[in-house]
Order: sequence, then C-alpha cells, then structure tokens
Amino acid sequence: MKLSWWKLSYFLLAFLIVPKRAFAMHIMEGFLPIEWAIFWWVISIPFIILGLRSIRKTIDENPETKMILGLSGAFAFVLSALKIPSVTGSCSHPTGVGLGTVLFGPLAMSVIGTIVLLFQSLLLAHGGITTLGANAFSMAIVGPFIAYFVFKGAQKIGLSFSLAVFFAAMLGDLGTYVVTSIQLALAFPSEIGGFMASLTKFTSIFALTQVPLAVSEGILTVIVMNFLKKYNISELKSLRVFSTKEAH
Repeated sequence: MKLSWWKLSYFLLAFLIVPKRAFAMHIMEGFLPIEWAIFWWVISIPFIILGLRSIRKTIDENPETKMILGLSGAFAFVLSALKIPSVTGSCSHPTGVGLGTVLFGPLAMSVIGTIVLLFQSLLLAHGGITTLGANAFSMAIVGPFIAYFVFKGAQKIGLSFSLAVFFAAMLGDLGTYVVTSIQLALAFPSEIGGFMASLTKFTSIFALTQVPLAVSEGILTVIVMNFLKKYNISELKSLRVFSTKEAH
C-alpha cells in the first residue's frame, strides 16, 4: 500500500512539473519574437524595482502584514492557475491581482504577480521565462494599476467598500487580457488588416470566457476581502485600505 501511494504521489508531481504545451492567456515560452520579449522585459523591470521598495517600506512600517502579503500571493497563484478552456485551443483564467492591489497597492503587486508568474512557468509550464516580462506587464503591472485607480475612484464617488473591491478586481482582470491581446497583435499583425485585425481576433477569442470569469473573480475577491475586514481589521486599517468614512 505504501508503495502504491508513493507511485501515485510521484505521478502527480511529474504531471505538475513536466513541461506541457500550454494554450493560455499567459503567453507561452518561445511564442514571442525575441525583440518583443526583450522589449516587455525592459519596460517591466523598473516597476519591479519600485515594487520591491514599496514592499520593504510597508513591511518596515507594518511588520504584522507579512501574513496578508503572503495570502495575496497565494490568492493570485491559485486563481491564475485555474485555466478554463476557451475557443480555438486557448484558455482563459482569473488573475487574482485585485486583492493584493487593494491591500498593498499596484507597485507591490508588480513584484508579487511576477513571482507568481515565475513559479507557474517553472512548475506548471504556464507561461515562460522569455515571455515573463510580457506576462508580468499585463497581469502584474497594468492589471493592478487599473484595479488601483478603479478602487480609489469608486471610493471617491461614494460607492460601498464591497462595490469598490468588486469593480477593481473585475476591471483589473479584463484590463490584463486587453493588454495581452495588444501584445499578441503587436507581435503578430495580420497580413490583411494589420494590427487592428489581429487585435480584434485576439480580443474576441477570449471575450466569451473572460467576461464571466472577471465577474466571478470580482465576487470572490469581495468575499475574501470582507473576511479579512471582519477578522483582520487592524491590519487593514494600518494599510489604509479604507476611506476616511469607512475607517470609523
């Protein structure tokens, strides 16, 4: 019996770590031309450097938030690893970046999201090393910045905390996939119609599954955030997540 369980464990581990051809919205290894792979790396690196400084500052000021920082990374890892079959051999998936963005800001999430993408490329063959810069720019940089500005804007116009979180997570998710479609269209313009024709093709491929996924991600992020709000209110206040009205 012990031997059987050992064989089963070995099989499951091998299934997870052996590279597999992945048709997913994480752009897969070797798919982008080298000049575009380098371009997205160059653009992403400054955000990652600033994100490391942001995380260090947050932890220095609020060391008790380390656990929530880890939770944000785990949340993004699990959600973005859930690949849902789309059309034409592709997949869609949530991003999970909205939670960490609301808690720690977009710069911190650039680091967390990049680490998530790195582990997924190494362990799950989801994405790649050469395309890590492009994937990080769409999911760990642009997505969180969209989520951040939506969240702050929703608070400013007086929406409830839950609605602000919902729209932030949902639109951050959708923004990620729009940027990914732009990246693919820039790298592979159509012979007929050029960039716009390719952009239309890529966005339409993922729209069918990504819109309901984005809504689902928004709802799930609200549930998790309300749980944290109930049991970790002091940490959330130290991170200045709430508006002045909500903090009281």
